[in-house]
Amino acid sequence: MHLLNAAGSQFTVERATESDVPSLVALLADDVIGADREARALDTYLAAFQEIDSDPHQYLASVRDKDGVLVGTMQLTLIAGLSRGGTKRLQIEAVRLASDTRGTGLGTALFEWAHAFGRQHGATIAQLTTDKRRVDAHRFYERLGYEASHEGLKRHI
Repeated sequence: MHLLNAAGSQFTVERATESDVPSLVALLADDVIGADREARALDTYLAAFQEIDSDPHQYLASVRDKDGVLVGTMQLTLIAGLSRGGTKRLQIEAVRLASDTRGTGLGTALFEWAHAFGRQHGATIAQLTTDKRRVDAHRFYERLGYEASHEGLKRHI
């Protein structure tokens, strides 16, 4: 368990458990984009959780407030690569915070923790993708030092 401080409050970060999945899915669905994208049935999420949890290169984080309520998440993936001299990357995905915690500094504290996690595991680059419609998130990531250095493409297969 890791401790984060933001806006005078303390939060914990720990590896998500299967019992967290319903709350994690609720966080993913709690915005305009996620509301249309996320499903109601949990079976596919539970199967995905089991695959993520069994992979030593994955860390699905649960962030809890002082009362133990799940208020945030992010998925971290360590990616070994040959390019850039064998650089290991920290891929950050599915970042969500409960709406009442946004703007409190929790997001910044969570990313500082994620960057430290990456460094501890040998990563020298942190990267993420974000939907082009998430303009507020883009400003936040830029404030953290992220640059839109590449164009990301996706395709359903």
